[in-house]
Amino acid sequence: MKRKVKLSAVLGASLLLLSACGQGRISPQSASLWEKFVYFFAQGIQALSFGGQIWLGIVLFTLLIRTVLLPLFNMQQKSSQKMQDLQPQLRALQAQYPGKDTDSRLRLAEASQALYQEHGVNPYASLLPLLIQMPVLLALYQALTRVDFLKTGSFLWTEIAKPDPYFILPLLAAALTFLSSWLTTRSAIEKNSVMTAMTYMMPVMILLISFNLASGVVLYWTVSNAYQVFQILLLNNPFKIIAERQRLAQEEKEKTMKIRRAKKKAQKRKK
Repeated sequence: MKRKVKLSAVLGASLLLLSACGQGRISPQSASLWEKFVYFFAQGIQALSFGGQIWLGIVLFTLLIRTVLLPLFNMQQKSSQKMQDLQPQLRALQAQYPGKDTDSRLRLAEASQALYQEHGVNPYASLLPLLIQMPVLLALYQALTRVDFLKTGSFLWTEIAKPDPYFILPLLAAALTFLSSWLTTRSAIEKNSVMTAMTYMMPVMILLISFNLASGVVLYWTVSNAYQVFQILLLNNPFKIIAERQRLAQEEKEKTMKIRRAKKKAQKRKK
């Protein structure tokens, strides 16, 4: 879980850095493979801009990309959930092998690996889908910022190429970013300072940067995070996970009480 949070922080910071730094325009004549990939995404948005409505193309293409990536997201969430469930046992192993010497670290690594194998968990399984998703989402983001024909038109009260004058889209993007992060960590058995910081820092960073970003980009962030909230509630609902965890704990408690009562009855019969 820590590896995933740290990687997410690095990738998130990279995305925000790219949004703050100027990037050259991309056209059909662009030579690099990456720019051709970005331009392909731009053409996809344009194809879905029915009636020349670029904002509609942005919304539909974002939803399409998110839906295509849904199986990867599901894989990532399930792997992360398994890692969260093992955190107490991993903490116990760390307490059992607290030494910093090579031998202690080796024993801890072996014990942790045995625990992963016992529960069928790959600690790196959640990282691969994340690494696959990021170039795709980054290409979509850069298509909106570097291709000229995606900077035309309007969406409700805003111009696609200009910042939202009423700051409504930035506030929505920040709120949905927070909700997505909060839901992701809601069912975690143990929370650490990195997870807490990411939950609150990323929405603030999104908000501050969105004030000066083109509304088309902020619209993409808003739709993307809204869809992610939907994905979490559909595939990895933290409230259902917590309820199931409580149910199993209650069943275990009742089972223990029945065993105790049975032992007491057996002891009375002997007397």
